Amino acid sequence: MGIFSGFSRIFSRRLPPIRSGSTRSERGRYGEDLAAAYCRKELGYKLLARNWRWERDELDLVCLDGEVLVFIEVRARSARARVGGFHSVDAKKKKALRRGCRAYINQLQNPPKHVRFDVTEVVLSDEGVGEIHHYQNVTLFSKHYSTLL
Repeated sequence: MGIFSGFSRIFSRRLPPIRSGSTRSERGRYGEDLAAAYCRKELGYKLLARNWRWERDELDLVCLDGEVLVFIEVRARSARARVGGFHSVDAKKKKALRRGCRAYINQLQNPPKHVRFDVTEVVLSDEGVGEIHHYQNVTLFSKHYSTLL
């Protein structure tokens, strides 16, 4: 996936479990619910949008961390998955995310000076308990990218 700066936060506690035998879509929605609650309650982010769509691209969560606009990709995975959520964001997905992020920024009348990309991995146990790993400032944009251009 490349280098990321920042750190990973691990957050684990008993949350309302997801039912066994749930569909991929239900697990994804559950993971996004957990990630959104975590970002609001634990990290203090302000949630601006969920599942924001532009053409064929979608941004899972768009938040504000102080004055920084944060785009968050949420990946829910079984604890037994061979590839974790963080590592499943490949070059093709990053390209789609860049398109979506630029589209979101372009529709803002006053875009913020600073933007960041995070990945939130939700690891689901067989009992339906979610463990969150939050990776801040994952490389998505060039270090010279500016919203002010």
